[in-house]
This record gives sequence, C-alpha cells and structure tokens, in this order.
Amino acid sequence: MPVPKAVIFDIGNVLHSWDMDRLYGPLIPDADTREAFYARTRLWEMNLEIDRGAPLEVLVAEQAARCPDDADLIRAFADRWIDMTAADLPHSVEILRSLRKVGVPCHALSNYGRESFALAERAYPFLNEFDTRFISAHLGVIKPEPAIYEAVERGTGLSGADLFFTDAREANCAAAIVRGWQVHRFETSDGLHHALEAVGLPIG
Repeated sequence: MPVPKAVIFDIGNVLHSWDMDRLYGPLIPDADTREAFYARTRLWEMNLEIDRGAPLEVLVAEQAARCPDDADLIRAFADRWIDMTAADLPHSVEILRSLRKVGVPCHALSNYGRESFALAERAYPFLNEFDTRFISAHLGVIKPEPAIYEAVERGTGLSGADLFFTDAREANCAAAIVRGWQVHRFETSDGLHHALEAVGLPIG
C-alpha cells in the first residue's frame, strides 16, 4: 500500500465524544426506561434527519408536539445538545495537529447537523483546523451513503489508497473500504496513532 496523501477524520467519537446517554442518563436514570423513551420518541431517527440537513429546532419542536407526554425531554435534545458531547479525546486532537504540522492534509468527514455543528465549533475550536470539512448537513447526504464519499474524492482530488480514513462506526468504515480507501476503525486514540505509523505517516 502507498503512504496515504491525506487523512480523513470522523468527528464524533473520534475527536470529541458524542453520546445521547450523556444527556438523558441523568434525566432518565433507569436504562430500560431510557431505551423505551428512545424507541417511543424515535430520537435516533430524528437525529439522522438532522444530520441530513433538517433544521434542529424545527424537527425537535415537531417531535415534541407528536409526543406531548415526553415533550420536555424531547426539547432538551435541542436546548441542551452540547451536553451530549465531551472534550475527552485530547490525544486524537494532538494527532490531527501533529499531522498538519508536518504538512499532511487533514479533512473532516462527519454526520453532523447544521445547527449542532455550529454549536460544536464554538465548544471545540479545533474543528476549524481542518484543510476541508465535509459535513453531512451541508451536503444533504449522510454516511455510509456513497455520495458523501464521492464528495470527499471530488473535493480533495484524491481517491483509493491515497486516502486514510478513521471512523468509529463499522458501516462507515465498510463503505470507505469498498472505495479502496485505507481505513482504521477508531476505538482509541492510541490505536489510531499506531495505525497511522503503520502506514508510514509521521506522528510526533
């Protein structure tokens, strides 16, 4: 395999963590009750539509109106969205900065809502340090749909093994493997560090 010419980072659970339970765990402490709430209110499906570009506040208000018994909890998804995130992957951010310092182009490829990404940019300034950002809500397509990977290839002018991609979700990694990208499924920052070294990319 050639040494990749660019690194593509997912954001959520690679550079900062994102977990709906971080918000709803304290609000609904019992795990079974919380899972029933997610199923009843279809928050996961709603989040995918937000990632695809639907307006956060509008979609949350519509869902709250459909589920009046859960309306306050649903509204927390918009009102306290940032509480679902945490800056607990500092070594990953160090890796991003180390690669850029030695001239390796770094790009973001992330399923993210338009409004929620704006919130994250304010909370996590490193999100402005990429060469290019491919954000699902801006593109109107989400991972693992092929069109979003095609957008990366057009935008970077690279394809196949010239791209190294790391993502926390198996389906997103599988879609990149089909395109011939070099892929590392993210589990830990140390694991990513070793994977980059293994393909010949310089990490300080």
